[in-house]
Amino acid sequence: MGRSYFGRQIAERALSAFAAFVVSCCMLGTAAEAQMSLPLPAPSALLGQGGTAKPTMGWVHFCEEYPSECVVNAAEPAVITLNAKVWQTLVRVNRQVNAAIKPLSDADHWGVEDRWDFAEDGYGDCEDYQLLKRRFLVAAGLPRRALRMTVVVDEDGLGHAVMMVRTDRGEFILDNKRNAVLPWNQTGYTYVKREGDAGSVWASLGGAVSSPIATAGR
Repeated sequence: MGRSYFGRQIAERALSAFAAFVVSCCMLGTAAEAQMSLPLPAPSALLGQGGTAKPTMGWVHFCEEYPSECVVNAAEPAVITLNAKVWQTLVRVNRQVNAAIKPLSDADHWGVEDRWDFAEDGYGDCEDYQLLKRRFLVAAGLPRRALRMTVVVDEDGLGHAVMMVRTDRGEFILDNKRNAVLPWNQTGYTYVKREGDAGSVWASLGGAVSSPIATAGR
C-alpha cells in the first residue's frame, strides 16, 4: 500500500534535507572539479536489447510510492548529447552520492529483502544510490528517459543495480562500487535487464557480458 499524503510529504522533506546535505558536504570537491576540464570518454559500442522483461518487485513498489519517478515522457530525448558539461555533471553526481550515503542492506535497514528508495536517511544499498543520482541528474536538466535503472550480475555472481546513461557516445554506468563512470562494456558485469520505454515493462539485455578494466577512479 502506498504512503498517505502526509507520509509522502514527510518523506519529501527528509529527502530535500538530505539533498542539501549532499550538496553542502561536497561543495569543496565541486569547486575543485569546476577548475579542471574532464576529457570526454571515447565512443563505445552500444548495448543491444532483446524482448521485454518483468521489473523487480522493488521497482514495482517504488513506482507505487513515487509514480512520477516512473513516468517515461516520450517527448524527451532517449539519448543525451555527451558534451563536456554533461560529462562533468555525471562524474560529479556519481562521486558525491557515493560519498554521502553509507552502505546498508535492505534487511538491516528495513527488515525486508528488497526495497527501492532514495536513502533519505543517508543509508542505502545499490539501487538507493542510483535512484538518488537519477533524481539529482533530472534536477540538473538531464532527461529521465535517458537515465535507466539497470539490473546486472556483478563480479561475485550477485544481483546488483546500476544506472545506465544513454548517450550519443555509448551507454555509461553510474555505480556505487566505483567513482569512475565507465562504458557498460568495461564494468565486468553481466547485463540482465533495464527500465523500459513505457509503463512497468522492462527491456531484456540478454545477459550481455562486459570485460573489466583497471581504473584509478574505482
